[in-house]
Amino acid sequence: MPTGTLHIDLEAVAANWSALDRLSAPACETAATVKADAYGLGVTQVAPRLFAQGCRAFFVATADEGLELRRTLGPEPRIYAYYGHMPGDTLTLQRADVVPLICSLPQLERHLEALPRHPFGLALDVGMNRLGLKRDEWAAVAELALRARPVLVMAHLSSADTPDAPHSAAELARFHDLTDGIDVPRSLAATGGTLLGPEYHFDMTRPGIGLYGGLPYAAADPAVTLDLPVIACFDAAAGETVGYNATWTAASPVRLATVAAGYADGLHRALAPGLDVMAGPVPCPVVGRISMDLMTIDISHLDRDPETIRILGPNHGVDALAAQAGTIGYEMLTGLGRRYARQYRGSVSKKV
Repeated sequence: MPTGTLHIDLEAVAANWSALDRLSAPACETAATVKADAYGLGVTQVAPRLFAQGCRAFFVATADEGLELRRTLGPEPRIYAYYGHMPGDTLTLQRADVVPLICSLPQLERHLEALPRHPFGLALDVGMNRLGLKRDEWAAVAELALRARPVLVMAHLSSADTPDAPHSAAELARFHDLTDGIDVPRSLAATGGTLLGPEYHFDMTRPGIGLYGGLPYAAADPAVTLDLPVIACFDAAAGETVGYNATWTAASPVRLATVAAGYADGLHRALAPGLDVMAGPVPCPVVGRISMDLMTIDISHLDRDPETIRILGPNHGVDALAAQAGTIGYEMLTGLGRRYARQYRGSVSKKV
């Protein structure tokens, strides 16, 4: 028996991509970021549905992710790798026809020497201080790099998920300063940048989290529901405790249910206390500590023992669950465990 069932709505993912696509001009291409196994939802299912929706450019983190995606989608779409051309990547980039986004001087040298006729892009740092050529590095190699005919020049905003953050406007200005006048397609916006408006769109947007129902795209259709099986229901007397270190004590006789999921399944220990799960339309509090494989809930107020409970759904989305754990939707989504059975709505089962 799986620890739970993760319901993934590919139609919602596709609808979110189309809605984000409509926010930019027709001349601006909307790509899709599907790194980390499509944020944990299954790239071999998610990417074909996006392709069927009209997406023709995909972003992954590594060359190996690009190879998996190429095997899934076939030869037509363009695939870009954020990590660029790492040592040992040459044959994979070539074999899978993946475009590395060059983010350092050693990578530029490696690529031009090892794959001089293979397409590449350039990543610039405009304020994130994570990946990308710095201003002085770009000044030193821009002429050489542009002569080699990159297919894309990109950067990444540091604070686009906060619309009123001053960093975005400053980073936009730096991107203009570094790239205005070049004859290469440009990309700056992921989900947050797409929502900031057309001045951030340039030639391509590349949304990620918004496709999967996460903030900052508050208008997104929910894409994920998580149901967990109840293993056992039992009575506990007043004064009895629950879970490791006896952190919760029953104030009166209670009926409890033990549920099959825990922090090994991506449901962080920090979620409790204070977390409610749903038995049908009725919220039930988690009591005691969440352990590796189990959690316990108070079902005293229910008229019958539940067979399953829902911890993630349209009325309690991934960002609300993440906030309860003191983290962000990205971490919650990508951490959902491999032990869950995955059921897809709208699956595209064959190579497209």
